[in-house]
Amino acid sequence: MKFRTEVEIPNSDQKIEVEGQIFSIGSCFATEMSDLLKQGQLQTFNNPFGTLFNPFSINKAVKKLHDAHFYEEGDLVSFNEEVFSLDHHTSFRTRFVHQTLDKINFQIETGNQFLQNTNWILITYGTSYIYEFLPKKKLVANCHKIPGKYFEKRLLTNLELTDSIYETIVNLKDIAKPNVQILFTVSPVRHTKDGMIENNLSKAKLITAIHEILPQFENCHYLPVYEILMDDLRDYRFYKEDLIHPNNQAVNYIWEKFGNAYFSNETMDFIEENLKIAKALDHKTTDEKNPKYQEFLEKIKARISLQQSKVKHKIF
Repeated sequence: MKFRTEVEIPNSDQKIEVEGQIFSIGSCFATEMSDLLKQGQLQTFNNPFGTLFNPFSINKAVKKLHDAHFYEEGDLVSFNEEVFSLDHHTSFRTRFVHQTLDKINFQIETGNQFLQNTNWILITYGTSYIYEFLPKKKLVANCHKIPGKYFEKRLLTNLELTDSIYETIVNLKDIAKPNVQILFTVSPVRHTKDGMIENNLSKAKLITAIHEILPQFENCHYLPVYEILMDDLRDYRFYKEDLIHPNNQAVNYIWEKFGNAYFSNETMDFIEENLKIAKALDHKTTDEKNPKYQEFLEKIKARISLQQSKVKHKIF
């Protein structure tokens, strides 16, 4: 007898190879996947604008990256003695205009260069809700704790969602390598502050918009991450204490299904060995001069050297 409904990720004909470059953008789930890929020593670049949640803001970020369009002082906002961009995550805030612009524009330049050699792109949408910054009549990615009276919250329309997704794909296909593969996911993280009914409506609109656009592009695919957590891992033991975010067990379960579907055999072996090496490197000792510890280090160095010989990019 079966006691759970398993959701599978279809096996891909295209595989992520050890020298593949993977760009990711979107909600915190994109970061979770990127972190695991990075730990496996693959070439990754994640969220050059910081964490983003809605398709409109992600599309705007992709346009800026595609055009290598730098931000200027007029694009920034000052509040509480800090300077920031409403298109970016709070991690880009500083006390000075030039520092904020340096952080933002460095990421745009680096992201543009990385995208030109990218084989795989992972996009994770979190919500259909967006805020309008009333003083500038501008849709924004982040409110940066500016008082709510300066914003108006609303759902993106179906046309805004589909147009954003379509334009994102077109710009990414134009800048990335030929035959770049673009993977779309919907974050399983519940946006409970919106309300449970509102969150479900928001996620439904995202899923609908993605499935309307993807059939128009051969190189675009939907990963059922949301469905795996909602229907396969249908239990709060797979969540963190906040009962909102998936815990490590859930993330690793999704990671394994993703790897089985998208990693080549060589890539899977490469990542598994690198994860073992990384775990070994976490081992600490109180006596670094101990001959046994020195022997242990030499063995680790040999394993790293063997792994390094398999790729051109620097690892560890």
